[in-house]
Amino acid sequence: MPPRTALRGALALVLLALPVLAARVLAAEAAATVLDRYLQGLATLQTQFRQTVSDAHGAIVEAGSGALIVQRPGRFRWDYQPKGSADPKTSGQLLIADGRNLWFFDRELAQATVKPVASVLSPTPVMLLSGSVAELHAQFEVTAGKPRDGLDWVEIQPRSAEADFSHAELGFAGGQLARMLINDRLGQSVRLDFEHSQRNAPIDATSFSFVPPAGVDVIGTPQT
Repeated sequence: MPPRTALRGALALVLLALPVLAARVLAAEAAATVLDRYLQGLATLQTQFRQTVSDAHGAIVEAGSGALIVQRPGRFRWDYQPKGSADPKTSGQLLIADGRNLWFFDRELAQATVKPVASVLSPTPVMLLSGSVAELHAQFEVTAGKPRDGLDWVEIQPRSAEADFSHAELGFAGGQLARMLINDRLGQSVRLDFEHSQRNAPIDATSFSFVPPAGVDVIGTPQT
């Protein structure tokens, strides 16, 4: 399974500098949703997740789990391990935004790719959690969905045709994020179930730093 598919639930992470006035106008166009209320006052988030990827016919093609750490604005760490992986040091993928750079590390390939955050222009699902409310409404159409499965839902539609996904839904239980459903433009869908979440807990700054291990091929030059 390509690394892009494994991390499609998070690709997860671009923070764009948007005109403040335009963002405020767009935010005012939409009524506040449970997602807006969830993001208000959110400084950090630490959570574990279970991920399943299904093809266009609904068959599960991959499953795994991992951990997500977010420090708003601009920093996050997404660590994914496929189901059945024997050694977490040599399997899975790691995605880190340190405020300047976006690192993608494929442990199996022993390869790391780095790009300046500002050069990654496509809105991605992680922006839903890492950006401000104003940025959220500037990049996405956000509407309240109908309750189902015991959750309150928010529907997300990217405003840009270049986004990595076509549609997403976020489900909340008691005001806390419980599930994310993402449909990509290739017909695949990703389900993320979150658990053991901690809101606004202290986070070690080293969580958002990445030093390529010895022997790893690095593509790109990090910003300093």
